[in-house]
Amino acid sequence: MTSPYPSGTVRALLDTEHVSDATRAVLQARLQAPPYTPEFLEPATYELLRAVAACLFPQPDRAEPIELAPGVDQRLAAGLSDGWRYDSMPPDREAYRLGLGGINQSAQALFGQEFPALNSQEQAAVLQAVQDEKAPGEAWSIVPAGRFFEELLAELTELYYSHPLAQEEIGYVGAADLPGWTQIGLNQREAREPMSE
Repeated sequence: MTSPYPSGTVRALLDTEHVSDATRAVLQARLQAPPYTPEFLEPATYELLRAVAACLFPQPDRAEPIELAPGVDQRLAAGLSDGWRYDSMPPDREAYRLGLGGINQSAQALFGQEFPALNSQEQAAVLQAVQDEKAPGEAWSIVPAGRFFEELLAELTELYYSHPLAQEEIGYVGAADLPGWTQIGLNQREAREPMSE
């Protein structure tokens, strides 16, 4: 995706007095994340998750795409959740194992290969079938396909837009979390807020 906003705005903002030390540390860590080794998912399942994330959030313009799978794996390894779940869904760890396995089952049934080996159109077709609750595979008798897709997409979206580079794409400067916002009227903007080109 080509952004209408100038590159580097959030990264420049991190060096200002408008960002708290805690926020700066978190966002800089996201910018400088080292290579990740999965802690919870098996390596093949982790690579499947990476392929699903790449299909849902293609980043052809980036030399180094924003990695989304580490955030999911870290959360599952720590046993964290958002504090609730649909009553039709198993706990998150089980849901992710079954749901990701279901995506592979659907890929095999529809195209004769596991999901990571499919081309982008085939991958999109598999995920569309999962979202539409029309995907083949025995896993979907335990995990509701549509609910799993909804939960997966929501988590990946949150992870993507919590990254400074994704925030730059949409002109978001909410990381400026210290007092100092004075232009709060309709159609007013602070000097630190980027304008689209």
